[in-house]
Amino acid sequence: MIIQAQSQLHTIRDLLRFAVSQFNKASLHFGHGSSNAYDEAAYLILKTLHLPLDQLEPFLDARLTDIERKQILDILERRVKDRIPAAYLTHEAWLGDYSFYIDERVIVPRSFIAELLQTQLSPWINKPEDISSALDLCTGSGCLAILMAYSFENAYIDAVDISAQALAVAHKNVQDYGLTDRIRIIESDLFSALPEKQYDLIISNPPYVNAESMARLPQEYRHEPQNALASGMDGLEATRLILQQAAQHLTDEGILVVEIGHNRDILEQAYPELPFTWLETSAGDEFVFLLRHDQLLA
Repeated sequence: MIIQAQSQLHTIRDLLRFAVSQFNKASLHFGHGSSNAYDEAAYLILKTLHLPLDQLEPFLDARLTDIERKQILDILERRVKDRIPAAYLTHEAWLGDYSFYIDERVIVPRSFIAELLQTQLSPWINKPEDISSALDLCTGSGCLAILMAYSFENAYIDAVDISAQALAVAHKNVQDYGLTDRIRIIESDLFSALPEKQYDLIISNPPYVNAESMARLPQEYRHEPQNALASGMDGLEATRLILQQAAQHLTDEGILVVEIGHNRDILEQAYPELPFTWLETSAGDEFVFLLRHDQLLA
């Protein structure tokens, strides 16, 4: 149906209106970079046309060539028919001002830790220049490891994941950013390949979706690697292992920062003795916790 409309759509404005209508009609789910049909449609159109992503207005009434119109309608068709997240269609995802190569070997990056790294984890890290070693556990596409490298310029970083396929994507991103001398890619099931390593900072955005939520995921999320999302019945399987093992991999002044989705209440019930510090993000203070080395030991 989308391709059949080709002869009646002439300008970017026409295609934008058509795309929003089709997205809304199909009840698409937005959670991989855009939050609504208009923003996602504008992104896909501008990206396909190799136009600046922040300059829609000057081009709205530009007429399209037949080839351009077909390219846009093809990508809209895939988004609607196959429910493929936009990031997989364009092989691009953004965290703040940084873009990363993405394909279906990794989940689409979306992490509140990225926001926190922009402030160099202030005030919990007083001297960012003193961070010399850091770990990104469950690195996926390597995006948080790359952001850490920019936030802590003296740090050498290990980017760890259990998936060799994910690490191939991480390697490409690290290489694209020219950071192969500071970021080491390691295949490991959490800390298993790091027996003697200690770090000033460990961050992790591990799998944290519980079994009930996994069963109800929108179709868009089913294009992502399930082992990067699912974490047991209660969503805490990976987080429990991190809490058990993190202390031995932190320096005396080291800190652990972990993102856990909507699991704050169940985590606090499971570990009433741990004095979690919940970090403020754009969505509130329920999603990312911080613990110091001494707190994990106690």
